[in-house]
Amino acid sequence: MTNANCSTIILALALGPLYQSFDLNRAHVVTMQAVSGAGYPGVASLDIVGNVIPFIRNEEEKVESETLKILGRLAGSEFQPATLIVSAQTNRVPVEDGHLECVSVGLGRKASPEELVNCWNSFRGRPQELELPSAPKAPIVFLPEPDRPQPRFDVEKFGGMSVLVGRLRPCSLLDYKFIVLGHNTVRGAAGASILNAELAVKLGML
Repeated sequence: MTNANCSTIILALALGPLYQSFDLNRAHVVTMQAVSGAGYPGVASLDIVGNVIPFIRNEEEKVESETLKILGRLAGSEFQPATLIVSAQTNRVPVEDGHLECVSVGLGRKASPEELVNCWNSFRGRPQELELPSAPKAPIVFLPEPDRPQPRFDVEKFGGMSVLVGRLRPCSLLDYKFIVLGHNTVRGAAGASILNAELAVKLGML
């Protein structure tokens, strides 16, 4: 089973409910990506310890294009990508596991912060409807603390399969800004591939 880019999966899961409910039309994201996302043996210690690398080859292009594909839809036999603009800046940071993303969004219709939080917390997808073994009960969880989510303390919550959102506040350039955290090797990689396989089996595709 193949999968999308790990940072894109985390972003798309947080954006998806907003796209469906509030006509999301613009998104800007700055990622702080864990070293485990670079694969084994990863990044040389002298490059990453006490440092931030503001370039990950092909990553920004993947985030911008794959998000539109994930949030798109099939119209008959024709695929239609999502109709929004995504701008991404990606960085490698000295964190073992967990991609943290700073996101700003523009909405097509007005919504209160409470509506956004409820939209995330109430979202359920096909894996939840079908009660797949690897599916978390809540794929998106909003954390109300002002300094969360944090990779060290939060990335392993819910088996690493839920995306955690926090720090929702107004944005002076777009409408809202917030933080997204996801486990890059679980939700963004191996766990998501297993979930894809479970869904394919349940739908009779294998």
